[in-house]
Amino acid sequence: MVNYDRRTLLKGGAAFAGASALGFPAIVRAQDAKIKIGHLVPLTGFLGAIGGYAQLGAKLAAEEINAAGGIMGKPLDMISEDSVNPATAATKAQRMIEQDGAALLFGEISSASSLTIMQVAERNKKVFFSTGARSDALRGKNCNRYSFHCDIPNTVMVNAVGTTLKQQGMVKGKKFVTLTADYIFGHDLLKAAKSFFDANGATLIGDELIATDVTDFSPYLLKIRQAKPDVVCCNLAGNQVTNLVKQYAEFGLPYPLVGFNLNTGDAWAMGEGNLSGTWPTVWYHTLDNPASKAFVAAFTKKYGKPPENHAWIDYVTLKLLAQAIEATKSTDANTLIAHFEKETQFDIMKARKGYFRAWDHQLVQEAYPFTVKPKGQMKDKWDMLVLGSAVPVASEPLESIYPTKTQNPCAMKA
Repeated sequence: MVNYDRRTLLKGGAAFAGASALGFPAIVRAQDAKIKIGHLVPLTGFLGAIGGYAQLGAKLAAEEINAAGGIMGKPLDMISEDSVNPATAATKAQRMIEQDGAALLFGEISSASSLTIMQVAERNKKVFFSTGARSDALRGKNCNRYSFHCDIPNTVMVNAVGTTLKQQGMVKGKKFVTLTADYIFGHDLLKAAKSFFDANGATLIGDELIATDVTDFSPYLLKIRQAKPDVVCCNLAGNQVTNLVKQYAEFGLPYPLVGFNLNTGDAWAMGEGNLSGTWPTVWYHTLDNPASKAFVAAFTKKYGKPPENHAWIDYVTLKLLAQAIEATKSTDANTLIAHFEKETQFDIMKARKGYFRAWDHQLVQEAYPFTVKPKGQMKDKWDMLVLGSAVPVASEPLESIYPTKTQNPCAMKA
């Protein structure tokens, strides 16, 4: 059974009377007969639109798991809630463990909220799979042994886009201006971008830190016009990227706009003709892979629209968690950690399988750059993007685009 939004256990006097007749031990036994997993994701605020896709992907995975017999013969009960903000996310994570009996947690997109959930997971010795947070610091200086990271980190996004930009002659000797989200994710992304610029002969001539509630970008666009860079780089997140791109198009600035972060749900919201340049993604619904195509077909049939990358990552994370619990016959945190630290490979609906690195618990996988179809060539509002070749190329190890221990040190407590 899939549990959406918090439900009371008993409804009305009749239900209470029935429960009394059965006895509370029967209720406890019924609860024990389920595998409970907590799912937190932002459904409001600047990440709410893509969080909605994540919840739909997780819901589809839970329904498919239960239709196939559940986990270890028990029904999966997924408790899914709006994480809202870092403080609320931590409170809800604690409540899911203490009151709802969640065996483990997964989800989240905000790096700030993921960090607080990671702390709850470590304190309660429960496993947490962070599905959409991209800050290098989460799997670096803030890492802990109870937390795993499923999305590509900031450094990988920079490398995925940067490789394409170098091939297009848009890096060496070029002047960049960046617009950066003013929280842990943005700060991390800017750090990765600066490292890339320094290593490849580009110059950062200006950066603007922008609060996550900003909707009017005209002051920043006026500064860009005065700076006259060769390239403008977006390091924002959520619907702020959508708003920036729309306003950038209205201003008619002549400088190419590229980005080291973009979720496809935010790209679709920009409308035809506004987005251009090269951007990174972890997955896209046109990926030519049988398992991916089957997922896209099932999602589209159920929801009437194709899945966004967060729908894919929450779907595939819940599936691999179910596989791990089946394989180990346990929801015990130490047992699951040992299983994943063997670098067990999982089918994640890409050409190459993924695995979690033992030393930082990062899911190592392919990433992709994408470009945008010219105006007038879209079949519908979702037919906007053209997926580039996987990074790294098949002849190179997957870890070649990921931070090393020196670049992103992680010291987990035993």
